[in-house]
Amino acid sequence: MVFFERDQEWYRNNRDLADPQYCDVRIFDDWKQAVPMVRAELHGADMAVVGSYFQDGIAALDEVLDSRVAVKAFYDIDTPVTLGRLRESGATEYLLARCIPELDVYFSFTGGPILKELEAGFGAVSAVPLYCSVDPEKHREPEARRTFEWDLSYMGTYAPDRQPKLEALLCGPARQLQQKRFIVAGPQYPASLAWPDNVKRVMHLSPRHHAGFYGSSRLTLNVTRREMVMAGYSPSVRLFEAAACGTPIVSDNWPGLETFFTAGKEILLPGASEDMLRYIADFDDAELWGIGRAAGERVLAAHTSDIRAAEFERAAETALHKPGTPAALAAQS
Repeated sequence: MVFFERDQEWYRNNRDLADPQYCDVRIFDDWKQAVPMVRAELHGADMAVVGSYFQDGIAALDEVLDSRVAVKAFYDIDTPVTLGRLRESGATEYLLARCIPELDVYFSFTGGPILKELEAGFGAVSAVPLYCSVDPEKHREPEARRTFEWDLSYMGTYAPDRQPKLEALLCGPARQLQQKRFIVAGPQYPASLAWPDNVKRVMHLSPRHHAGFYGSSRLTLNVTRREMVMAGYSPSVRLFEAAACGTPIVSDNWPGLETFFTAGKEILLPGASEDMLRYIADFDDAELWGIGRAAGERVLAAHTSDIRAAEFERAAETALHKPGTPAALAAQS
């Protein structure tokens, strides 16, 4: 695999893998200068994928669609946002609606009804879910339970639409349970936000510390962005990471969540902040561990990196042989 990435300060300073063993990373400053390298890699490639939020996505898609690559795909990690913009203007900064029918596969972080809209409304030949996944070698339940450092944790970048839920489900309980300890990890929170004294803030947490973060949490909170809640079927990678570590998850509710976790058995869904107080103060460790372990077993059976890779390959193989797809038509000619 060859991975092209535009050099940007945020990613440069927070790069998770400096030298990944599974792919060749080509970092470039200017797309026009990178085009000869891109074309050289496309020549003879079996498959090409352009991802959402890639700054040069439109130009990259034009290169891919003009090439003779066998399978041409787009991978959208924010499908509800993408479709919202396509409905309004037919374009985003990384994808034009006109390109969608020319793709063999439209991979989506979001499943459910939105896939039908991609096919019926935007002409996608094959819209398939490719949810996020977890690496069980990096995220796993601690061998021995111990005293937890945090009673409730939360990891996520600041988003205005999520903040009211974070206030209700974490900050509110923190103010009432001042003897308990809370932590919020993630960037871009306004300096003007007033955090309770028993809430620790961490600006950036490297992925190599995620397992330790969840392993030190008695409970962890998941809060979903508004667009994802409205579309449903949009599990966050944080859900899978926490579950694989055996950490009990408290989450807001959204359509399709029941296809990933069973409420009360594998995940806790609070109706109000009073429920959060009960989870934190009244649930015993054995009850919480049972919920965390059940969620972990569910995730390891369906949402590991190996499983997702197999799903990816099946979708590509289907595109090569499905009648009417651009890949199949190209193969016939």
